[in-house]
Amino acid sequence: MIVDGIDGRVHYVAIGRGDATPSVAEGATIRIEPTKAEASTADRTVDAIARANGGHYSVDLHLRHDPKASEAYAESHVRRLEAMRRAGVGPERQADGNWSIPKDHLARAEAFAWRQQRDRPVTASILSSRSIGDLAAIEAPTWLDRELASASAQPMRNAGFGREVRTAMVARRQWLIEQQLAAGEGREFRMQRGALEDLGRRELRDAGGRLAEQLGKPFETARDGDRIEGVIARRVDLESGSYALVERSRDFTLVPWRNVLDRNLGKAASGITRSDGINWQFGRGRSGPSIS
Repeated sequence: MIVDGIDGRVHYVAIGRGDATPSVAEGATIRIEPTKAEASTADRTVDAIARANGGHYSVDLHLRHDPKASEAYAESHVRRLEAMRRAGVGPERQADGNWSIPKDHLARAEAFAWRQQRDRPVTASILSSRSIGDLAAIEAPTWLDRELASASAQPMRNAGFGREVRTAMVARRQWLIEQQLAAGEGREFRMQRGALEDLGRRELRDAGGRLAEQLGKPFETARDGDRIEGVIARRVDLESGSYALVERSRDFTLVPWRNVLDRNLGKAASGITRSDGINWQFGRGRSGPSIS
């Protein structure tokens, strides 16, 4: 991958196996970080729970071990175990869905991490699919806003792409001040409390309005604690991230996208919105599969 950096230089980045890294459109802004060849926090959590439960792990055991953990968080550990199992280095899944965790689980997890790093030595996170110049005045939370709000913003050289970003940030600061989402000049510049959340609401409202014209039904905002029921109609990519369009008989809503929804497009689903996501239940009845 050839990347024009904020340091004013052009970089050639080896990404390992091409099919292990999602394609990135030309002109998109990305952040590249090296992957770590070591056991993860999730691996260590699974190992600790298994050691306290006779070598077994499950979502229920996780929630009993840590009552503050959410079901969605515990399910993310199951997905890690599934990935290790498919790679041939993971633990065994029992018929009842529980897992038998071997004593050398952390060593296996580290071996799995080394294999992943060989195939994908870096992670490319898409910060924006738009041209940098288009971010100056959009009603959506952008990576420029997060940099402006950060106490440890990245240094940018006044050359190449770094110059383009610096120019865009000057324009974005002025726009934020005009929108009363920020105040001050130079080192005194500060984002107002809740500015990013306000921009997020504006983006969803605007996207909902556009989609309402296409669908011929009104958009309803999903709030924490709401029960969501409907059909997972499609994925909608916005500046702040990807959302699932959940269509109902009289209206529709947008909720944060999860990759597990790819194979459930067009299916009826239900769940309750939480700060850490939605624990989806698929199918009309209560017996349908549950995926976090």
